[in-house]
Amino acid sequence: MRRFADGCVVDTNVAMTANGANKSAGARCRAACARALQEIMASGHVCIDDAGHIVEEYRRNLRAGGQPGPGDAFLRWLLTHEWAPARVTRVSITPMAEDAGNFDEVPAEPNDVRYDPSDRKFIAVAAARTPHPPIVQSFDSKWWGWREALGAAGITLHFLCEREIEQKHREKTTR
Repeated sequence: MRRFADGCVVDTNVAMTANGANKSAGARCRAACARALQEIMASGHVCIDDAGHIVEEYRRNLRAGGQPGPGDAFLRWLLTHEWAPARVTRVSITPMAEDAGNFDEVPAEPNDVRYDPSDRKFIAVAAARTPHPPIVQSFDSKWWGWREALGAAGITLHFLCEREIEQKHREKTTR
């Protein structure tokens, strides 16, 4: 299987879920995240921003040393390959002058959608690269609510735990 050979953007929660940090994610979801990271490391391609925002977030939430979990192993792999264009593409994104946490490349938000500031860097990288790489997502339910808006902008989301994330989103929005 080579789902990620042409490139993908990996949300931090994929690696954290693979590590078991997301206690509400079930065993199947954690395993799906670990398998996806293994696939990316074996034959995939990752897109990150050239200013280091994504790698900085990975470093805050994962460990590159010691006895690694699957997400930590992914960070170590990325740090080893981040300057190898055959495995990693560094994408230029433009911080907005009035809001350094937002980027010019992030598509306009429809009235009913508000992208989380911490997730905008992933969206910007996917939007800035052509063709748009999918954003790999595990268990962060707000992304389920954004899928149509991002899809309208040509950005796809690859949900590793689709049933779980849909259920979690439904529970959060019907309270």
